[in-house]
Amino acid sequence: MSYIIPPPKQPSIAVAGRSERFAVRRIFCVGRNYAAHAREMGKDPDREPPFFFTKPADAVVDAPCAIPYPPETQNLHYEIELVVAIGRSGFRVPAADTGELVFGYAVGLDMTRRDLQQSAKEMGRPWDWGKAFDHSAPCGPLHLKADTGPITAGRIWLDVDGARRQTGDIGDLIWPIAELLSLLSHSMHLRPGDLVMTGTPAGVGPVVPGERITGGVAGLGDIEVTISVPE
Repeated sequence: MSYIIPPPKQPSIAVAGRSERFAVRRIFCVGRNYAAHAREMGKDPDREPPFFFTKPADAVVDAPCAIPYPPETQNLHYEIELVVAIGRSGFRVPAADTGELVFGYAVGLDMTRRDLQQSAKEMGRPWDWGKAFDHSAPCGPLHLKADTGPITAGRIWLDVDGARRQTGDIGDLIWPIAELLSLLSHSMHLRPGDLVMTGTPAGVGPVVPGERITGGVAGLGDIEVTISVPE
């Protein structure tokens, strides 16, 4: 088959201990899935059902890395997250069966142009310009579920230049991974290559060029991202 323009490079993330990479198809993100973070964003976690947004697959970038401070923002925020990688197709999957869809887990960052996101919220517009920009999904190596077992609890944390900014436990998710995957699968077919970013604990805040973000999830190692000057 021939194309008018060359097909784009396949986005992918590293797999711990293997030379093969995990091809990324789509990136789903869930908003405000830790109670304390929901409250710091001015929402009531006890009454709001989960909601999702997306990032383009090519927003993913291997960590450790340096990413440029993005354009059109004065308020770039970090959000540390547990990332779930889908390895099998599923549609309308009961929560009790979603473990069969999981290929592995990674540590990721949902970088956010908070000022653009807030402006979109105030005008009732989509969040894309605040969430779905270049280099907005740094991700550490993927760890196979066959090696880690199901992840339902464990410390999640983030530092900026060595100062602790976020800390929590995966067990504190308002909507656990099994329920998130089930809800997604009732809206569309989940496919191999999909990534699901599961939410961030309280403590989100700004970073500026020159600052170094480190973070991790228990059992998955750490990631490191440096914010470089704008392109």
